[in-house]
Amino acid sequence: MIASTDRTPLPREFFDRPVLEVAPDLLGRVLVRSSPDGPIELRLTEVEAYAGDVDPGSHAYRGPTARNGVMFGPPGHAYVYFTYGMWHCLNVVCGPEGMASGVLLRAGEITTGAELARKRRLSARNDRELAKGPARLATALDVARDLNGADFCESPDAPLTLLTGTPVHADQVSAGPRTGVGGDGAVHPWRFWISNDPTVSPYRAHAPRRRRT
Repeated sequence: MIASTDRTPLPREFFDRPVLEVAPDLLGRVLVRSSPDGPIELRLTEVEAYAGDVDPGSHAYRGPTARNGVMFGPPGHAYVYFTYGMWHCLNVVCGPEGMASGVLLRAGEITTGAELARKRRLSARNDRELAKGPARLATALDVARDLNGADFCESPDAPLTLLTGTPVHADQVSAGPRTGVGGDGAVHPWRFWISNDPTVSPYRAHAPRRRRT
């Protein structure tokens, strides 16, 4: 386990950069989820970048909607979406306001509050699996649509905060195609992870949905 060495909250300026700069720079940072049940802290080990209207894989590719509106707002806010009718996923909005880029927080190592996460992730076989994948991460941290638009930069006591932690050196970062993204977006190597970290989720290529006949 790697402990965070810097508990300074990341400033809004950190997120107000091109998404392909922000995404790998999030590795090793510490995500804090504060709630009445207690805090959970997670060291980020895997992320994916989504580049708005130039990225067919992005929810914002076709413009603003009621679902994705927060992505067009200021950086440093949470974009939470519900997928497959079952799971929530947590993103952080990046870049200048109006650009609608964001980073999906895919996986991490829980360093504080594992006992609370275990209660929410009863199917996890061990602590490495508690937040191994974006839906598992959101479940372990009790993230749902009520946190859509939450400000990571509001205050240290906010429901969601990102701390400086221990940034990962570039030679420890791997990159590859994003999980489950098809079409033109499949070619982008915009998934970033800490090499050989056991909490990183397995890669799965896009599987087209079969039409019913």
